[in-house]
Amino acid sequence: MTPQNYVQQKTAASGSSFYYAFLFLPYSKRNAITAFYAFCREIDDIVDEMMDSGVARTKLAWWQKEVRRAFQGQPNHPVMKALMNHANDFGIEERHLQAIIQGCEMDLLQNRYLSYEELQNYCHLVAGIVGEVSAKIFGQTQVQTTNYAHKLGQALQLTNIIRDVGEDARRGRIYLPMNELQKFGVTANDILTSRYSESFVELMKFQSTRAKNLYQDALSNLPDVDKRAQKPGLMMASIYSALLKEIEFDGFQVLHQRVSLTPLRKFWLAWKVQAFGFM
Repeated sequence: MTPQNYVQQKTAASGSSFYYAFLFLPYSKRNAITAFYAFCREIDDIVDEMMDSGVARTKLAWWQKEVRRAFQGQPNHPVMKALMNHANDFGIEERHLQAIIQGCEMDLLQNRYLSYEELQNYCHLVAGIVGEVSAKIFGQTQVQTTNYAHKLGQALQLTNIIRDVGEDARRGRIYLPMNELQKFGVTANDILTSRYSESFVELMKFQSTRAKNLYQDALSNLPDVDKRAQKPGLMMASIYSALLKEIEFDGFQVLHQRVSLTPLRKFWLAWKVQAFGFM
């Protein structure tokens, strides 16, 4: 199996919404973003699938060394071999990949966030940097597009957090800021034991409004000249905005289930952006 085949299978198997946004890209960009996404999946899977945090930290340390080796011209893992074929062409730097590893490592060291400001730093590392690299691959020409990419990455991550409240709680993690739980009269134990209440719904409405505002803020930071090139990111915004609406319509029933969109709906939303622009 070639490195490119490996990352293609890794990306397709994930079932992620990102896969649908990649389908409309030219060959070279599609290969680059597929390799980059496969790297993100490799790192994220270590944290999500490893029950032993010591083993997970050891694996992340190995990846930190592998990234250094790769940028010194000696990649070993098929993901890094595939990614390094595109690094120079699309401005992918070692600091980007190390930041993503650092962000995922936070999941091993911290399972609560006292404030939104604390959570923002985490989102910057695991999503904002991903947005920055993705924008470069898609064809960024304006400096301001980096601001758009960071804000969009944060909006997508907050949507993930809203969707995965129950799933994360079963891993012992609560990403919703503790001071905001307190403000709405929701306890950590309510989250951990899947206890619904009017207070919980109000808390989630607050989180949803923040995410929606970030989507709008991101779009306002995207220069017109880059809108065409950044269509894959706009596809993600369309898919995740639709997911957020679905969660809202369902009354934020996220403690016991994972709300999702069908593959056909994701493809339809991506195609509409490709054909008509962001809706």
